[in-house]
Amino acid sequence: MSVRASGIVRWGAAIMLCLGAGIAQAQETCAPDRVDLRGDWGQASFSVEIADTVDSRSMGLMYREDLPRGAGMLFVYEHPQRAAFWMKNTLIPLDIIFLDETGMVTSVHSNAIPHDLTPIPGGDRVFAVLEINGGLARRYGIGPGTQMRHEVFSSNASVWPC
Repeated sequence: MSVRASGIVRWGAAIMLCLGAGIAQAQETCAPDRVDLRGDWGQASFSVEIADTVDSRSMGLMYREDLPRGAGMLFVYEHPQRAAFWMKNTLIPLDIIFLDETGMVTSVHSNAIPHDLTPIPGGDRVFAVLEINGGLARRYGIGPGTQMRHEVFSSNASVWPC
């Protein structure tokens, strides 16, 4: 290989490294319609709808006949509080993932039964709740101690800040 060709190859490699770093950096930023979860099991992302008003939290995922595998709904409260969910008018089984204000998963209820009116308690300091398709939390390894990144956990105390 000539000196000139060698220089072109090195220049091309440098561009690829920069592009790769840019892509990695873009994936590291928070998006309002995505949550990222990580734990010793690895990492997963879900596109989410945000339910942050009384009306949107009351409606939740009721009456939906399906939910894409990589999708979910993130319920966000104004402040940490006692929270419980039920499955009234919900047509699909869901995993209900409760989080504290730092973005740490505190509990997971797997495969909530459609139409069941039994309250599913999340604890006393619930700040956000992620609902995803039933069975995915177990499949991915999502459980207490898993960390979530989203802009709603933007305080200095976030376990995985944006």
